[in-house]
Amino acid sequence: MRTAVIGVGYLGRFHAQKYAVVEGSELVAVVDISAENRERLTSELGVRALVDYRELLGRVDAVSIAAPTPQHFEIASAFLESGAHVLVEKPITTTVADARRLIDIATRAGRVLQVGHLERFNAGILALDGVLTVPRFIESHRLAPFKQRGTDVNVVLDLMIHDIDIIQDIVHAPIASLDAVGASVFSGELDIANARIRFANGCVANTTASRVSLKTERKLRIFQDDAYMSVDLQQKIVTVVRKTGGEVRPDALPVQIEERSFEQGDALKAEIESFLDCITKGKPPIVSGEDGLRALETAIRITEQVTGKPHQPG
Repeated sequence: MRTAVIGVGYLGRFHAQKYAVVEGSELVAVVDISAENRERLTSELGVRALVDYRELLGRVDAVSIAAPTPQHFEIASAFLESGAHVLVEKPITTTVADARRLIDIATRAGRVLQVGHLERFNAGILALDGVLTVPRFIESHRLAPFKQRGTDVNVVLDLMIHDIDIIQDIVHAPIASLDAVGASVFSGELDIANARIRFANGCVANTTASRVSLKTERKLRIFQDDAYMSVDLQQKIVTVVRKTGGEVRPDALPVQIEERSFEQGDALKAEIESFLDCITKGKPPIVSGEDGLRALETAIRITEQVTGKPHQPG
């Protein structure tokens, strides 16, 4: 399968590295406006490097788009309409309207549109299969030190959107209401935010994201009627505490505690392999365009609640 990566800065470079080695992929080109980025990938992977993505239209079967978010719709729609399958980094687009248009284009073209919500391929999240039933309360923390990279969008669209996607995927219910607070600290956008989301089925999620913290943390805690689950997404450690049905005593609770550690693995490689497998077998992607749209809608809603004004994409 002829593949290419559009935008080979920090994240796109990793996409290119994976396409160069995964089975069933022939990385034919990378595209970037930066001469430095192009030269680095040419030297590292021996791949053709271009300035204009339009030179590849009709000449590749599948692409990853890791260009800046404001360019996602233009580039993704061009490749879908030319017959290529598309893996677009999150957020899917800058606006809900563009996300819906992109989904429609992919549907009409009969092409796979996958969104790069990478945490869906995290070993800790995958380990919840078979344990998770009906969550009642969810708490997530995604904290990181301040870095200039990524500050072109607010922390909700940059970091919190990962947890928004996971939470909405496991709750399987529409949002009934939400409250959110946040603040700008070092950038012109929100740098820290908290949202409390109440779902129509009664589940409540409390999610916090910060890019002005002194430590890095990516944790998810889930409570359901018969168990409590703690997932360290960074260290790949999953702790499950289950009720055993025994007698409750002051000195001992009737619970069984199981802790599992997983290899760090390569979530990005797994994501790309899954994308190519969906193309080959005609399967729907694990993270669809509709999933990307749903996460974007919620992220924008949180942003607007914090700022008190309509979201204006940069």
